Amino acid sequence: DCFCASRTRVESLRPEKQSETSVHQYLVDEPAISWSPPSARAKEVICSTDVSHYELQVEIGRGFDNLTSVHLARHTPTGTLVTIKITNLENCTGERLKALQRAVILSHFFQHPNITTYWTVFTVGSWLWVISPFMAYGSASQLLRTYFPDGMSETLIRNILFGAVRGLSYLHQNGWIHRSFKASHILISGDGLVTLSGLSHLHSLVKHGQRHRAVFDFPQFSTSVQPWLSPELLRQDLHGYNVKSDIYSVGITA
Repeated sequence: DCFCASRTRVESLRPEKQSETSVHQYLVDEPAISWSPPSARAKEVICSTDVSHYELQVEIGRGFDNLTSVHLARHTPTGTLVTIKITNLENCTGERLKALQRAVILSHFFQHPNITTYWTVFTVGSWLWVISPFMAYGSASQLLRTYFPDGMSETLIRNILFGAVRGLSYLHQNGWIHRSFKASHILISGDGLVTLSGLSHLHSLVKHGQRHRAVFDFPQFSTSVQPWLSPELLRQDLHGYNVKSDIYSVGITA
């Protein structure tokens, strides 16, 4: 049992009081989802770094402080639809370049079904091309604006957040803080798979082989991210912050 800030008594949810449709029951009964290697067709896309093999269809968004254009494209040798992020590296500051590099490296390091995968990365002149699977429903924020202007049902919110939080939990277990959890970084595929993107702001709790209780890294976050950041992260004081700051962002997103 606990008390909230207004001193209103809140009754704890004990197992014997939970219904069969509760989130707890849903989590317990959820079968384990393991990472699986790419399909044969995906492997062909992964090995393709020839820009002529990709036919840009339409721009579907922008990101990375408007420095990156996101396109729906077709891998012409296989006919596979893909998402391509194109960034002009000449317009990026040193800190932005490090963030891009970190996102590319980590996307290959992580192996979890709820973490966005980069299939291949290459440069065309000063332009960085990042090829990833096409997520037919886009981001949760796009889904909300396009199909649910009056808000999503609690069931849909639960299912979307369940996938995103699985990915976030995987990051936390490996000692990483996401620092940019929000609806636009939650992507949904045509078959309903939810993945967490926005890896450029990740920061590790592990340094010199030791996992620290808090970190004190405070990059120059975009104003578009700040509404989702926790108070302890925004304060930038000597107490630092840890993975709990991501939990605050989950609550704001929900």
